[in-house]
Amino acid sequence: MMINMADILVLKIGGSILSDRESMNKATNTIKSVLSRGFSVAVVVSAMKGVTDQLLSEARKKDSNASPETIAEILSTGEMTSARILTEVLNAENISATLVDPNSTHWPIFTDNDYLDANPIYKDIKNKVEEEIRPLIEKGIVPVICGFLGIGPSGKITTMGRGGSDTTAVLMGSSLGAKEIVLIKDVDTIFSSDPDQVDNPIALDNLDSDEAYALASGGAKFLHAKALRYINKDTKIRISSLSEDEFRGTVIDGGNFNLEVEKSDEDVSMITIVGERSREKEQLQLLVNTIEKASGRVISFTLDPRAFVVYVSGGVGLLNQVHDFVVKNKFGKAVSSFEDLSIISVKGRALETSPGMIQRVTQPLAKHRINVYGVLTITSSIRILVSRDQEQMALSMLRESLVEI
Repeated sequence: MMINMADILVLKIGGSILSDRESMNKATNTIKSVLSRGFSVAVVVSAMKGVTDQLLSEARKKDSNASPETIAEILSTGEMTSARILTEVLNAENISATLVDPNSTHWPIFTDNDYLDANPIYKDIKNKVEEEIRPLIEKGIVPVICGFLGIGPSGKITTMGRGGSDTTAVLMGSSLGAKEIVLIKDVDTIFSSDPDQVDNPIALDNLDSDEAYALASGGAKFLHAKALRYINKDTKIRISSLSEDEFRGTVIDGGNFNLEVEKSDEDVSMITIVGERSREKEQLQLLVNTIEKASGRVISFTLDPRAFVVYVSGGVGLLNQVHDFVVKNKFGKAVSSFEDLSIISVKGRALETSPGMIQRVTQPLAKHRINVYGVLTITSSIRILVSRDQEQMALSMLRESLVEI
């Protein structure tokens, strides 16, 4: 029986809602309901509530010098126990289910050898999912997969750090080309900010993957940023709760974690203001107003003890307008500028797991004597500024040097 990718749901059942056998039964009813609606299902489970913290505490109490390898091995028993129990409950309810843990021949999650914060090796995972997990689903079997865990190059168990089970679910959903990855939690929505820290947060119906990644990278706890690095453009993530009806909650649209190198059509100016006054924050808004009156748009700015550098898109008579502001307001001593600059962006959620990325971006440019006027970084992108007349050469060099990442 062939299964349409659009008919697959990956359900991740979080430890916060798995506390006992009764909660396992509720999870089983949700899975049964999804199957009855014509979907095929792969399930990812966390350890039961509080178990991981308890295991970690016991491991360190017995041996304060326990190695990361030993701790990972101990922590893995939490997920393996949850997965085994849920598999038994599903089979008892006449739902054909198979346990997939690191001891299984079906095991699909491979990582580097960082035992307590491992990074997935996506290519190997996707290949194994095609070889082992998809055939199970095509036979109508529900694979119950341990979240959080991996196997490193040494063959030892690794763990993927905070939010690791979410990462497992996203890896599975992306590899399978699933319709949705449903992260079942005790809170079924993402809010405009942390309800424990702000008044009157607003529930969000949806976020695009870049918005979600920026929030998660900035400390929001609904989903770890590592998980979002592996979402593909055709698969959505839904934050939901246990339900025997259709899942509701916040939807995160699919994205692309592969590296992309692209240029902007904007003409950019780099304006440098020197002098002690340039550090005074209350003057910055007046400077921004001056730039906007000249039809410019501030892209970014940087401060050091003696200078202020602002990158501006567009603008008419910009240097003259900024100089006039600086002199009249004694904002600084002098102003200089580079104009006709171009922004080249290197984007992709694989950036943070690729060591030395800034060097890999700038090194080929230096080798070909292409001057870099600025490097701007934010979450999943690196933006570099080069002269417009060297733009095409820089673009080609970067695409060539980054193709294997």
